[in-house]
Amino acid sequence: MRTLVLLALVGLGAQLVDGSLGMAYGVTSTTLLLAIGTNPAAASATVHLAEVGTTLASGASHWRFGNVDWKVVLRIGIPGAIGAFAGATFLSWLSTEIAKPLMSVLLLGLGIYVLLRFTLRGLRTDRLGQPLRKRFLTPLGLVAGFMDATGGGGWGPVGTPAILASGRMEPRKVIGSIDTSEFFVAVAASLGFLFGLGTAGIDPTWALALLVGGLVAAPIAAWLVRLVPPRVLGSAVGGIIVLTNARTLLNLDSFPVSDGVRGLVLGLVAVGWAAAVVYSFRQHRKAVAAERAEAVDEAAVVTPAV
Repeated sequence: MRTLVLLALVGLGAQLVDGSLGMAYGVTSTTLLLAIGTNPAAASATVHLAEVGTTLASGASHWRFGNVDWKVVLRIGIPGAIGAFAGATFLSWLSTEIAKPLMSVLLLGLGIYVLLRFTLRGLRTDRLGQPLRKRFLTPLGLVAGFMDATGGGGWGPVGTPAILASGRMEPRKVIGSIDTSEFFVAVAASLGFLFGLGTAGIDPTWALALLVGGLVAAPIAAWLVRLVPPRVLGSAVGGIIVLTNARTLLNLDSFPVSDGVRGLVLGLVAVGWAAAVVYSFRQHRKAVAAERAEAVDEAAVVTPAV
């Protein structure tokens, strides 16, 4: 029972982050399932089964708050589904000995990417309103869908930053469109795992617990997307993912290290993570202060002197 409550809380927290940042539900949930010893393919399958419901609820919530561009949803969601089905069947055929370190490496890489992307870089705004082309969205969807199924997460970490970096959509619509299109990815990945695994190793009770937590958080996250600074949240989530998967890799029998080395590496990762969050928070405050100063200067120019 305690495990189910923990999974529901993880689902709730992961969906709060995913719905307000456009990523990390799958990566966070899969990381936890791997940490408690779940088979990699079964972990990804369980998470994607839960995501069928959470992405539907999240998409509906984002649509209600006006955060969805349906053209982008279709142009990236359909190739994403194709990539996810291929990735799910590929992971299903791998042995556990190969799949576990492979998934941990993928998750670690995605975590590092999320951490660095949101700690060091801001969001472009100079191209807002320009259309996103199929030749950009189609390959992006294929790659992100494949990564999502094989890594247990990746649709958001790959798709959200790529579209944000283009500067052609405002952040809330990027996040809403990515979250909504993930429904296609979750369905296709679940079908791929069903084809490759059947129901072996998939715990529907665990999937239900993750789903319940996600359903509670979905409407809250769609509202919070307008309030929570993505830069700080991205650094925090990226650090959690890096720390957890670094620990998983250091504990593998195929990668023997002493307890002292393991503790030193994880300690350095934790310190770097804390520094990244602090830096992101300070940069966010600087950006807000700069925007306010600019607004005051513009008002002073427009308002005639008395």
